[in-house]
Amino acid sequence: MVKCKLKIVLIEDDLALGSSILELLILSDFDVKWIKDGVKALKYFQKNVPDVIISDLMMPIMGGEELFLKIKKNIRFKTVPFIVITANMDDNIKFRQLENGVNDFIMKPFKVKELVYKIKNVIELKKNIEKKYIPDPFSKVTIKLSEKDFLTSLNEVLVKHLKSKIDMNELSSQLFISKSTLDKRVRKLTNKNASQYIREFKLEYAIKLIGLGERNVQYLSDETGFNSFSYFSTSFKSYLNVTPRDYIKSIQNEKDSLL
Repeated sequence: MVKCKLKIVLIEDDLALGSSILELLILSDFDVKWIKDGVKALKYFQKNVPDVIISDLMMPIMGGEELFLKIKKNIRFKTVPFIVITANMDDNIKFRQLENGVNDFIMKPFKVKELVYKIKNVIELKKNIEKKYIPDPFSKVTIKLSEKDFLTSLNEVLVKHLKSKIDMNELSSQLFISKSTLDKRVRKLTNKNASQYIREFKLEYAIKLIGLGERNVQYLSDETGFNSFSYFSTSFKSYLNVTPRDYIKSIQNEKDSLL
């Protein structure tokens, strides 16, 4: 079986640097598309979705920041990691990119080995989240649900409806039980009522996305299907005793301290 290579788009206007990065990424067994400016990259992304995007921050016509903000409006790119290459160490610029939702930085000059590790890390985190929240379709080998099977099936339904507000009637219907039985089983297995369990399931997913590198709080709220940004923020703070923005900052500070 042929192993599919990770597809990477490199956007870099410096011909010497771009050529070097391209060659070394190919040697690291990546499938790389090199584009020399942000406008051409935006056009390319209309028909193509890579596994990772690596972009220079400062480029003529359209820089990395403008490109990032444009493509993130497209739902197809919501989970595509975006790594910025920059020689600018200004904290205000760096913090603005993180607030926008950029996943990682690499500062010029750098070793390509560092970039390769960062690419592999963001992809591994993405895969781990997918493994945790996308159930194995071959795992249902019995008709009657055990207690463990019940939570697995419940989580499967919640994942499918993560971005929407599924009501208790629809949820119980998809699990082939009554609404009262649903609440009783959830209380028995988790010591939480069904509404609390669903809310905390969505918050845990948001936390995983932050671990993956997501920094945009509005996106986190949208992806987890909360009715409003304020409700998401209030629920998040109630759950972790810290606001989403402060939690993201603490994760970033912890990450920076390890560099």
